[in-house]
Amino acid sequence: MNSQMGRRHFLAASSTLALGAISSPVFAQQKMQGAKSAWWCWRGPNGDGTCDQTISHSLQKDKMKWATPVPGRGHASATVTENAIYLPTADRAQQTQSVLAFNRTDGKPLWSQVIHRGGLNHKNHPKNTEATPTIAFDGERLFAVFFNADAIHVTALNPQGETLYQKTLGSYKPDKYPYGYAPSPIIYQNFVLIAAEYELEAYIVALDRATGNEIWRIKRPNNYSFSPPIVARTSGRDQLVISGANQVASYDPMTGQQLWTTAATTAATCGSIVWDEERVYASGGYPKPETVCIASDGSGRVIWKNDQKCYEQSMLYHEGAVYCVNDTGIAYCWRASDGQLMWRERFGGPYSSSPTLAKDVIHVFSEAGEHFAYRPNPERFELLAREQVATDVFASPSIVENTMYLRVGNTGPDGVRQEYLAALT
Repeated sequence: MNSQMGRRHFLAASSTLALGAISSPVFAQQKMQGAKSAWWCWRGPNGDGTCDQTISHSLQKDKMKWATPVPGRGHASATVTENAIYLPTADRAQQTQSVLAFNRTDGKPLWSQVIHRGGLNHKNHPKNTEATPTIAFDGERLFAVFFNADAIHVTALNPQGETLYQKTLGSYKPDKYPYGYAPSPIIYQNFVLIAAEYELEAYIVALDRATGNEIWRIKRPNNYSFSPPIVARTSGRDQLVISGANQVASYDPMTGQQLWTTAATTAATCGSIVWDEERVYASGGYPKPETVCIASDGSGRVIWKNDQKCYEQSMLYHEGAVYCVNDTGIAYCWRASDGQLMWRERFGGPYSSSPTLAKDVIHVFSEAGEHFAYRPNPERFELLAREQVATDVFASPSIVENTMYLRVGNTGPDGVRQEYLAALT
């Protein structure tokens, strides 16, 4: 194990409770490379927070392969390639936004590239950072998106950290709600897709991955929201879907042409949509709570909805059921076809990290650093593990080749907080 962070600092044994017994084409290139050896963008190889990997139910301290300090702050998930792990980070004291690379085998730093020096927004939500979007990788290039100097910028780098190009996508000057920026870029075909929405300008833009040239741009309702777009294979076609602005909307990801829109959810959402063959599922937000299921056939039909809120985190769909942990820390399971409540269980919250399904186990982390593992079983709630893993967790995990990569925060006896990237089995 890497000695840069003692196990006792990562896993608070005094709080650990061992409770035993208790295909989307957007990612086709990653799948050709072998999904087991990669987590190339937000929500992983399937774009929905699921993977076929197996890791331990319990993340006890003897399950940690290594942990390495991460300078600055960030809430992005780890982007994992065959040999390296990439994270964005921001250091307000140094006024920098950077991309970091780590060796996947032992966590040792490979390189650090400052993308922006100065220009960090002076206001942000206390639960957001200046390095929240997860980096996207297309097999050749890394795409890092930052809010800097009142604008949104995307920077393409090669795996060695050399800048290939940088593009400014548009102004971003939130005044009514100065809560920062969050949407992660995603890869579709030859495009990198990026959303930015606030009260004076809102859009989704498609750039050519190789050149950064703009291919198309969608004008969205001027409204402050944080959700990333996602491309879902549903109702027999690829659909670029996004929530926020009091609607759920679908677009053709090749052209940006709107396919359908439905009045649903709320003004501001943060999570990405999940889906099945016939429906999409969204949740939010502010100023009102709503979780909704909508037919994806273009009819705009709302199939079911309820008054639960997954604002900062995304949900999971698996084998006919929708799973979530809401903002206050209550886990829900709904039948996907009609929204029937199958079970609910109180964990305690709040939550920012999204649940992740590793084969047949859901893993989720509270903001207070508590880990829960349970079965995706609509018939009954089945808890497998509950334990304290860190002082705080805001990032969602990435799971590759039976290893979980997780960014956490720990606060020492001196009150100083330090972030770490940990590899757990």
